[in-house]
Amino acid sequence: MTQGPLTTEAGAPVADNQNSETSGVGGPVLVQDQLLLEKLAHFNRERIPERVVHARGAGAYGTFTVTADVTPYTRAAFLSAVGKETEVFLRFSTVAGNLGAADAVRDPRGFALKFYTEEGNYDLVGNNTPVFFIRDAIKFPDFIHTQKRDPYTGSTEPDNVWDFWSLSPESTHQVTWLFGDRGIPASYRHMDGFGSHTYQWNNADGEVFWVKYHFKTDQGIRNLTAEEADVLAGKDPDSHQRDLREAIERGEFPSWTVGVQIMPAADAAAYRFNPFDLTKVWPHVDYPVIEFGRLELNRNPRNVFAEVEQSIFSPAHFVPGIGPSPDKMLQGRLFAYGDAHRYRVGINADHLPVNRPHATEARTHSRDGRLYDGRHGGEKNYEPNSFGGPYQTGRPLWQPFDAVPGGTGAHPTPRHAEDDDFVQAGNLYRLMREDEKERLVANLSGALAGVSRDDSVERAVENFRRADADFGKRLEAAVQALRG
Repeated sequence: MTQGPLTTEAGAPVADNQNSETSGVGGPVLVQDQLLLEKLAHFNRERIPERVVHARGAGAYGTFTVTADVTPYTRAAFLSAVGKETEVFLRFSTVAGNLGAADAVRDPRGFALKFYTEEGNYDLVGNNTPVFFIRDAIKFPDFIHTQKRDPYTGSTEPDNVWDFWSLSPESTHQVTWLFGDRGIPASYRHMDGFGSHTYQWNNADGEVFWVKYHFKTDQGIRNLTAEEADVLAGKDPDSHQRDLREAIERGEFPSWTVGVQIMPAADAAAYRFNPFDLTKVWPHVDYPVIEFGRLELNRNPRNVFAEVEQSIFSPAHFVPGIGPSPDKMLQGRLFAYGDAHRYRVGINADHLPVNRPHATEARTHSRDGRLYDGRHGGEKNYEPNSFGGPYQTGRPLWQPFDAVPGGTGAHPTPRHAEDDDFVQAGNLYRLMREDEKERLVANLSGALAGVSRDDSVERAVENFRRADADFGKRLEAAVQALRG
């Protein structure tokens, strides 16, 4: 920061920043003390509404480097050559907690990545799990309401959580993930990341591929037990944020090996699982992960509020060669994320340094609104125009979907040959070692034991029994033992 005299917001030098103006010694404060009023008014407005979800977070800048040729699959410029580097900003977060919540809790972790590419910003909004609790965005507000504070008690309520999960069997797969060993990462550095959704890649010839992103931590997976997390959350609520910041300060830059599963578009219709269902994974035996990049975080934000809290991410921020899929959760998020930021930060949030493009310039006809910075000067604000204004390219960022089938209506997500809500949860359980199964059952039974409604408990246990008979049997016995 430039050295010199302290000033007001308008730049006038401040003579006394220790004492407010009064009518004589010990008299009332004068309204003419504009420094006092300016400071108090600004202080009252220092906070913006916290995110409804993913409020508690930390972030860092870094570099993404291409390590393998993927040009047969995408025409995205930032992926066009091996060795090419792109600046990124990554925000980690928990999902349910508020801004002051502890880091070391059992909760999915957000993994929101902004690529500052030469064709504009590309935002990849994912989690540390490859699946999610629901497959349709229309259920998202209901789900989050169960994770937040009850309108009557003002507390988070196990009854609400398990009532919803037990009535929403599609959540069984994600809940099995969440209550397993990876449910509480030891730090943001020691967990994997996933794009979770299915996205479209399209190449220079217009060929379409469906893809899923994977970020494999190079630090190795480390997790906390429920007991370790309880102690850490009480001793150091900022544990994850502190760990990330201090690692980068030490020069121990965290990194991830980046891979992608690639499905030719023609495979989707007959694939054994619905490839656009967020509650499902694509087994690697069907579509192996192809490594194509390396992500490194190497610079801390200088101001957490300006760069972490005011950072915005939207899965609708695509670049040429990358686009959406028919994933119903993704389709809902294409609207919801941008709308949340327009409300929370403001209509010109993309003018802030952390959000604006770094490798190119945004050229739009949007004007005015709160915090508009006047960047356009006297340029015309319409298109087409004859004054050299920005113009359309005529080439969409992604390829259109095939002809939309059938009539309109509130249709459920299509089911494929092996689709149900339990098969992949059962597969996950059967992949676990015996000690992992024991901890999973202990974590789940401990949570279910706090639920007051017997019908919610019975439905939840039945969902896990349908995933795997042994899973359900052991869970039922453990819950009964705890509930007496």
